[in-house]
Amino acid sequence: MTRSYTIRTYGCQMNVHDSERMAGLLESAGYTRADSDTADVVVFNTCAVRENADNRLYGNLGHLRPVKDAHPGMQIAVGGCLAQKDRDTIVRKAPWVDVVFGTHNVHALPVLLERARHNEAAQVEIAESLEVFPSTLPARRESAYAGWVSISVGCNNTCTFCIVPSLRGTEKDRRPGDVLAEVQALAADGVLEVTLLGQNVNSYGVEFGDRGAFAKLLRACGDVDGLERVRFTSPHPRDFTSDVIAAMAETPNVCPQLHMPLQSGSDDVLRRMRRSYRSARFLSILDEVRASIPDAAISTDIIVGFPGETEDDFQATLDVVREARFASAFTFQYSPRPGTPAATLPDQLPKAVVQERYERLVALQEEISWAQNRAIEGRVVEVLVSAGEGRKDGATRRLSGRARDGRLVHFQPGEAEIRPGDVVEVEIGYGAPHHLVSDGAVLSHRRTKAGDAFGKPRPASTGLGLPGFGAPAPAPAATGCAVPG
Repeated sequence: MTRSYTIRTYGCQMNVHDSERMAGLLESAGYTRADSDTADVVVFNTCAVRENADNRLYGNLGHLRPVKDAHPGMQIAVGGCLAQKDRDTIVRKAPWVDVVFGTHNVHALPVLLERARHNEAAQVEIAESLEVFPSTLPARRESAYAGWVSISVGCNNTCTFCIVPSLRGTEKDRRPGDVLAEVQALAADGVLEVTLLGQNVNSYGVEFGDRGAFAKLLRACGDVDGLERVRFTSPHPRDFTSDVIAAMAETPNVCPQLHMPLQSGSDDVLRRMRRSYRSARFLSILDEVRASIPDAAISTDIIVGFPGETEDDFQATLDVVREARFASAFTFQYSPRPGTPAATLPDQLPKAVVQERYERLVALQEEISWAQNRAIEGRVVEVLVSAGEGRKDGATRRLSGRARDGRLVHFQPGEAEIRPGDVVEVEIGYGAPHHLVSDGAVLSHRRTKAGDAFGKPRPASTGLGLPGFGAPAPAPAATGCAVPG
């Protein structure tokens, strides 16, 4: 009998990327996708970075226990960062879990499920180092018009608040030829936009001895036929170089968008975070980006209430935010993460102090974001229509999508049949703090191959058949890529 599966994904884009590989592996093994908790296999792809991630997981597992009891043969698998961190703890706390696997052995999921069924016992397998690069595995992509492309996994930084290096390992870079082959395959299949993923994309190439590899990779993506938009996340200010800025400015399909984490505007706090840059360096990068790309939308991450943060430290963060004028910011209240150096630092701040500072920061950033979005009123923007944001509401019949700079746009489709994956041009009538609105007529509408594919079943790809991170593959000649294959 055909068995069904469903995957619940938590956390970052890298987890979304990994979940697409898990889905591809399961479908290649004969499973069919279901959107129900009564699927034969329920997979949790977990995050260990978010606050209360473990409580959320065990709560969800608890809700599933009676469902599993009522459906003999059902299996539950837990993977991702929390599985890598907690290992045997998961099975001890939730003995009805069948499989636990880590960030380094996603490829083993189908085998572990079968072994658990055969042995009638939980299977826990946590590899200590990467065995198969996830991007070489089969994938069932969620979108016909946009795709994640991993260029590296792991991280060599030692930020005191971050647990990622201990869970994802040290940085491992894919060869440029492998990355470009995947990008070309996606574009040939109708994908219009790719996002290059890495914990620190700016350090891409260090492992194989080319510190200019990321800038070259961006330029090579500009030669991929049919690829209209290229984004990347996340860069690190320490490694941000002028050649990357030049590549962004001079490669037409690289979007005028930059997400670069600040974390704090206080040099003292940055030092305690082990962030190897200071606020002046951060702001100088923004100045250089805006000199080359005047309309770039720049976003960031900021942590409020790091241990020892004084009111003067926080004021320094507000000062940098005022000067940087971010289009948007992901703001977080610091909370200790077990296993990180910051969790044991003295001078942990009271919750009330962190909350009050957080509210001031959010209010300032919202004021800046709203002013920037109002400045776009009257402009014509190109929008790639999306499925994830969906219709804003039934009464207005608005559709949604992303402008080239990453801003969310709601617009009126009129009588046209506009599908996710199509491209439209609209005039912005109103800029809200977190989105743009066009209530006028669509100025142009381009139907795309991705739009044609929307809503149709998409079988899992069989993968590119490429070697893993350790073996080179020749870069396609058509790309004109100057990086080593």
